[in-house]
Amino acid sequence: MMRTIEAGIVILIILIAFVAVSYLIVLPSPREVSPHNLRALALTILKNLDSNGFLSEVSFSESADSWNELQIALSASLPPNIAYNLTVYEIVGGYYIPKKSVSNVIGRVSFTESISYIVSSPAVTYRTVAQKISENGKNLTLYILNCWDANGWWITGYTAQTLALDLYNLLSSYFETTILVNSTSQFRDLLDGKNITSNSEESVQDAVIINTFGEAVPIPQEYCQGGPRQNEGYDFYRRSYARFCYTLGKKVRQFNWKWVSIVGYPLYYVTNTISLYSSQNNYGIYGIERVGPAGLNAFLRGLNNENYAYDSTWITEDITESYGQLVHFTSEAYYRSNYYGIYPAPYQSASRALPGLGAPNDIASRYNLMVEAEVFEPVDGYYAAATFRHNSGRGALVAIGLTRTPDIRVAALALLMYYRPEIYKKTFTAPGKSRLVVLQLAELGGM
Repeated sequence: MMRTIEAGIVILIILIAFVAVSYLIVLPSPREVSPHNLRALALTILKNLDSNGFLSEVSFSESADSWNELQIALSASLPPNIAYNLTVYEIVGGYYIPKKSVSNVIGRVSFTESISYIVSSPAVTYRTVAQKISENGKNLTLYILNCWDANGWWITGYTAQTLALDLYNLLSSYFETTILVNSTSQFRDLLDGKNITSNSEESVQDAVIINTFGEAVPIPQEYCQGGPRQNEGYDFYRRSYARFCYTLGKKVRQFNWKWVSIVGYPLYYVTNTISLYSSQNNYGIYGIERVGPAGLNAFLRGLNNENYAYDSTWITEDITESYGQLVHFTSEAYYRSNYYGIYPAPYQSASRALPGLGAPNDIASRYNLMVEAEVFEPVDGYYAAATFRHNSGRGALVAIGLTRTPDIRVAALALLMYYRPEIYKKTFTAPGKSRLVVLQLAELGGM
């Protein structure tokens, strides 16, 4: 009997203690148990509203319909228990003047969080400024071959002169000095290391030279058969102008040039409409004489500082025909294409791809070249567009081995991928062109 009474007393004591503790404990409100991060929420909403310029446009608008759309967007973006107030301020002389507000609040609410956000007027203009391409501590000169006394080949639908102007417009902002080489006599002066303008910033050393004549290369009259420099331009035994291509390779090494071939098989023809007026390429284009694969091979021997030798071995590969596929951009090419705003097709047909490591007739190992700035992914060691830089640091060949017609944007992209100049953005602002947006939030309910 006593044990029963004791058990009852213990149970009674426990019940009294439980009731007393429950009475004294203050439970947290639901919003304290699972709070919203209102600051992060406010910033996310403002960024989302301005991702396509909507918030900036409304902030400078006097249209009631635009502000109604903004209020609808805010209400749709927030949970129903969140009160908000969005105010736009005009910035004048360091002061903030309220222009317009939207809110879902009726009565008075104590806002617990606020976030500020600067928007620019749609009328504000932006300008990009390109870093000037430099090497060895100095800004480089870009030469673009524009010779009136030469004809192009494999540039179907264009002339070399129109391509030269397009390249000038596309690339001149990246170079301190850009010069059109308007005749083969001016090209001869370049080969002699002479400036061809009075521009004090012009420098032949370390220059970039773009050949806009496709598979043909302009040859000065002096280097043609019968000219005073024919021994540097014409192989009498082989009856070939491969000798001139060899001399050109030597000059590229001597002056540390970056020689850019925009399409096709580099140096497959030479062209001079005066000295070679009676020659034609078997397709009815006069002023051009075929050199064949020996031109590129001789050029590479000159670049590698070897003795001249005639070699007519064909070394390029038609990836499209042999592999049944198109070449496609490297990940770096996709990135640089977007960065520089140059958008050639990322898939291309390549019929004159040069061989690198792992491919037959590998020119990288044979001529001491490093393959850099690949625009397209290589296929079995063949490169459709890349820079082949000599290991000595003296000279390089930028070869775009795509199928005609030429896309000069690929050549431009290849150059920019090699040098990687920065793009700087400048903003032109004026009084009243920026406004401050303040979004205040408070969580209701849960008391």
